[in-house]
This record gives sequence, structure tokens and C-alpha cells, in this order.
Amino acid sequence: MQISKAAPTADRETSRSAPLFPSGHLLPFILVTFLFFLWGIPNNLTDVLIRQFMKSFAISRFQAALVQSAQFSGYFIMAMPAAFFMRRFGYKWGFVVGLLLFGVGTFLFWPAAMVAKYSFFLLALLVIGSGLSFLETASNPFIAQLGDPGSSERRLNFSQAFNPIGAITGVLIGTVFIFSGIELSSQQIDLLKAQHVYDAYLRSETLRVVKPYLALGAVAVLWALLIMRTRFPAIQSEHEEGGDHGHFRELFGLPHFWMAVLAQFLYVGAQVGTWSYFIQYVQEFTHQPEKTAGYLLTGTLAAFGVGRFTSAYLMRFIPPYKLLGFFAVANVALVAFGVLHPGWTGLWAILLTSFFMSLMFPTIFALGLKGLGPNTKIGGSLLVMAIVGGALIPPLMGMIADARHSIAPAYVVPLVAYLVIAGYAFAGAKTHNEQAAA
Repeated sequence: MQISKAAPTADRETSRSAPLFPSGHLLPFILVTFLFFLWGIPNNLTDVLIRQFMKSFAISRFQAALVQSAQFSGYFIMAMPAAFFMRRFGYKWGFVVGLLLFGVGTFLFWPAAMVAKYSFFLLALLVIGSGLSFLETASNPFIAQLGDPGSSERRLNFSQAFNPIGAITGVLIGTVFIFSGIELSSQQIDLLKAQHVYDAYLRSETLRVVKPYLALGAVAVLWALLIMRTRFPAIQSEHEEGGDHGHFRELFGLPHFWMAVLAQFLYVGAQVGTWSYFIQYVQEFTHQPEKTAGYLLTGTLAAFGVGRFTSAYLMRFIPPYKLLGFFAVANVALVAFGVLHPGWTGLWAILLTSFFMSLMFPTIFALGLKGLGPNTKIGGSLLVMAIVGGALIPPLMGMIADARHSIAPAYVVPLVAYLVIAGYAFAGAKTHNEQAAA
């Protein structure tokens, strides 16, 4: 009994003392960490696009939520091909291909705006999501393995902490450069139609999305060139002794991994759904204009960023699975309050959930990869495929909101997701962590 108690303690001490940054590989670490910032921009520009496309294409909440479905479907479709590609060519070329696909998708916004077809925009977002799938399939395991294994969760949380900075940047770009601030009443719309200028108004609103995406694409192509010219280290899982790259069937004997996949699916859906409808929650229950709602969304993303850095620090003292569980329980309480008490107080409760959701993606990802060995790339791709939760849960929330004629009841879906994540943290992740330490 004494040995089993001492082993986890020694493991925690090793984790606390393990160096966070990889020795001798700081430049690749910086280049890849920037990617976490970069993909945060398009992932949260979609929160603005939902509201913008509801105006410019006069569509319902459910139809607008297909913006998220298109982009996050790209994650699901390309995650496994990305894993097989990187098994053959390595992480570096996975980053390059991902950035180029990302750039192509953003450039498609120009012809989509010219033909003014919502379906064309959805295609462009699917291509963007495909590129981001390559980036996330490569970046998360690369950072987790680039350095001392004892600090993998802290290191991944550190790099992921730059993702909310990108998210804030994306929402600010959308609020300032995409939102026009013009919100027409039904009477004003009828008047514009009578004057035969309503179509011109819709076209001007559609064109507002083009320039931010073209600029984003230029940055993606530039970063691909920088990575191509940089020497990257060989990560152990890329060149396992004997050339063993792992086998998919071996993952079926790892229940903690599949619990992590489910938790990741529900977390991403809860995160994307929460942010996708936050602007509408603000407008429905506080009657603020869209730009004010956009700035409040920026506030919730700022809370997300603070939570990332805070959780990376707290993990020096609290085991990651315990912190994950405590944060999930906190979000269950906050979302329940937001559903039952919609208004300014409910808004602040929903806003604060971003602080507690901040550690979930990287922590679930790192915990899920523990002990996979040569199956790390395949396991990482499946955890990235779980991001498809962001494609499926927002439309479900949109259907609930349309049926109930209110956005508040739709937030029951994230509430259920956090309940399951808490169960994963205190059951599956805890059990595996203790078995590994014994």
C-alpha cells in the first residue's frame, strides 16, 4: 500500500519539476505555438459569420449554424488522412499542407461573395476546416511530445493559451470590420424592397466578410513558407524503433482513450455552441446592438484566455484530471443559472463559463494520448475527428432555439456535455492516471 501511494506523489513531483520548454528546439516550438493563435481567428470569426449571414442571406438560426457544421466537418473528414499523411512525411509537412489548405479556403471567399451564394461560402469554410484539421492533428501531439513527458499537459496548455488570443482577435476583426452596425426593422426592410434597393443592401453586407479572410489567407501562406525553411526535430512517435507506427485495432483495448474521444466531442460542441449563440443570447435578453454583443463575446474569449494561463499554472499543484473535473462541475452550475435566469445575470454566468472551459481541450487531448506509444498519431487524429462535435451540436441548439422561440433553452445541451466531461475526469481519466503512476 505504501508503494501505491508514493508512486503518484513521485509522479506529481516529477511533473512539477519537469522543464516546460524543449531544450534546443525553441524555434519550432514558437512557430507551432503561433499556429494555435492563428487557427483561433477563423474558428471564432464563424461566431460573427452566423449573425452576419442571418442578415445578408435572411436565413434562420438553424441554417446559419451550418457555418459551424461546414467548417468543423472539415476537421472530421481530414483528420484521419492527415494522420496517415504525417505518418509518412512527418509533422512538418502536415503543418505546411494544413496552412496551404487554410489559405485556399480563405481565398475562396472572394468568388463566393461575387456570386452571392451561401452554399459557396459553406464550401470555402469546409476547405478552411480541412486545413485546420491538418494543423490541429499535427500541432497538439507535436507540442505534447516536444520536450519532457512529465510536463506534456502543462506545455500543451501553455501553447493552447495563445488560441484564445487568436479567438479574441477573430471576434474583434469581425465586430469591427464585418458588422456594419446597420440592423433593419421589418418596416425598414419593406421600405427598401419597395425602393428596389434591398438586394443591394444584402450584397453590401455579404461583401464585408471578404477582406478579413483574404488577409488571413496571406498570413497562412507566409507562415507555411517560414515552416518550410525551418529545420524540425524528429519526434519519437515519427520514427519508432523497428518502424512501428501503431495499429488502429490496438486502441480498442484502451477504454480511457475512447472516453477521452467522447469527452472531446462533447466539449468542442459545447464550446462552439456557447460562443455561436452568445451574441443572440445578449441581444435577446439584454436588447443590446450587435456591435455591443460582439464586444461582450470578446469579453468571454478574454475570460477563456485568462483561464488557459491560470490552469497551466494550477497544474503545477493540482493533477490535471482533478482540475478538469472541478472546472466541468463549475460550468454545470453556471450554465444552469444562465438557462434558468436569462438576462444580465444569466449573461455573466454564460460569459464566465469560458474561463472554466479553457483547460478542457488540451487537457482531454493530453490525457487521451497518455500511454498510446506508436499509436499516438492515430489516436491524435481520432481526438481531432472528435472536433466534429462543433459541426453537430450548434445546429441541434439552433433547432431547440427555433422550436422554443428562445435561445436560453438551447444551452441545456452544453450543460449535459459538461456533466459527461466531469464524469470522464473523475472516472476514466482518474483511473488511467492512477494505473499509470502505480
